[in-house]
Amino acid sequence: MIKFRLGVADLAATSFAYSPLQETVLSLRMWTGHAWRFPALRETFAVMRPAFERLDHVLLTSLVARRRYWVPDFLTPRPRTSAPDIREEFAELRATDPAVVRTGLEQTFLPLREPVPARLTDAWDDPARLLADLADALEEYWASCLQPTWWPRARAVLEADIGHRARVLAEGGANALFTGISGRLTWAEDMLTIERSGPWPSPPTEIPIDGRRLLLTPSCFADGVSTMLSARALPHIVYGARGLATLAERPAPPASRALERLLGASRARLLTMLAEPASTTELAHRLDVTPAAVSQHLSVLREAHLLERTRHGRHVRYRHSPLGAALCEPHLGHGTDN
Repeated sequence: MIKFRLGVADLAATSFAYSPLQETVLSLRMWTGHAWRFPALRETFAVMRPAFERLDHVLLTSLVARRRYWVPDFLTPRPRTSAPDIREEFAELRATDPAVVRTGLEQTFLPLREPVPARLTDAWDDPARLLADLADALEEYWASCLQPTWWPRARAVLEADIGHRARVLAEGGANALFTGISGRLTWAEDMLTIERSGPWPSPPTEIPIDGRRLLLTPSCFADGVSTMLSARALPHIVYGARGLATLAERPAPPASRALERLLGASRARLLTMLAEPASTTELAHRLDVTPAAVSQHLSVLREAHLLERTRHGRHVRYRHSPLGAALCEPHLGHGTDN
């Protein structure tokens, strides 16, 4: 097990973030025999396969250990802000000390009694070149497969998860937060414990936070909870995000006839979709309209007190207000046309 010791100040400083680079790297699990763990994502990634196979997919898939789908720590540095720009994350990755590359790869595969893939060991003589090649391959994968349509929707899921966890912490305290994230997390006597099974690169460890700030990051590609493979890394826990089912492709729900007569078809449909929080970009993707058109309708609905909005970093998410939710109740759609 791994134990994080948090004093009162450490617990108060614990925070959340998401990372598009982390999601880029962890999504490689979808191509290495682990897609069954994430059924809500399989159809979407199946659509991406032709684009993925045009990339250096052998190099990309070599980064994931087969037994426990570990990935090297140096590819997923702890986010510096709550909602980092992936261009800055790629710049940080490219600035990594090449000396950590070989150690990071060995730490990923050897504890699992897996050899480091030949595609990686063949380049060990020039770790700086290998690091650059990995960054190039990941950046091309991001741009070709994830950024265009998948990321706006995934980001909305991650932001919604962080909003939910913040409410749990405010209403139920630290124990409710940590146990709600995973049954493998326990909180007692200022100690947060991650229970683990199977091999690990280091023995059971107690890690004092000591003002370094514990960071919690949700992921679409984690089905439990994990931390960095190196006990010397900055304290960082990755856990499975809620609401992955919303990423499965599906038509927008129909609005009732009564609601359409009240608001107009477009605004009624938009309001009906917002039982779960979503961003302007995600709504535009699902409705196949421009973000500007969605923004105009959202402004009108918000002025009518039918929507609430919350901000996470640079991004704003909308959802029903109590009044908007009441208008979308199914019984309102069963009236006559008179």
